[in-house]
Amino acid sequence: MLDIPMPATHPDPSACDEAAMVRAAAAGDVSAYEQLYRQHAPRLFSVLWRLCGGQQARAEDALQETFLQAWKALPGFRMESSLATWLHRMGVNAALMELRARGPLLHDESLDELDETHAGLGVHDACAGTERDLERAVALLPPRARAVLVLHDIEGWKHHEIAEQLQMAVGSSKAQLHRARGLLRARLGDMT
Repeated sequence: MLDIPMPATHPDPSACDEAAMVRAAAAGDVSAYEQLYRQHAPRLFSVLWRLCGGQQARAEDALQETFLQAWKALPGFRMESSLATWLHRMGVNAALMELRARGPLLHDESLDELDETHAGLGVHDACAGTERDLERAVALLPPRARAVLVLHDIEGWKHHEIAEQLQMAVGSSKAQLHRARGLLRARLGDMT
């Protein structure tokens, strides 16, 4: 048998599998939808957790709302973007709605949860301390500045995408990112 290399334009098999799962889930196949959930929920939760200032309950609520909305909207998903991108946009929207609905964050709760999470993992090295300091500092940012920072610096969104999602001007997105970075530098400088 000849070993013939696949052409560069051949579709990614995992993308084909995901497309098939999307079609099956859109047709009402609950097990296909569960697979999609298991595949996408962990990364989406980490984004929502950061957007919600480290408050696990709010992030879980936003995640649940995202997947409920996705279940309803999946039959209309046209696969013009990746499912991950579509879910992330829905998740960001759900997190922002969650934050608006419940009012200001209680920073002390989110920081206690963060400390418990790290303690439960047995994290005690210097890198973990630095990571914990960074997560604390991000959690304490004002919500809009935190959202822009998470979306731009962590998720890699462009300012025009952030502006559209957060319903602000592109210049405001850039200003919020500058503000968030300045606040982080100040706060992290205070922690050392």
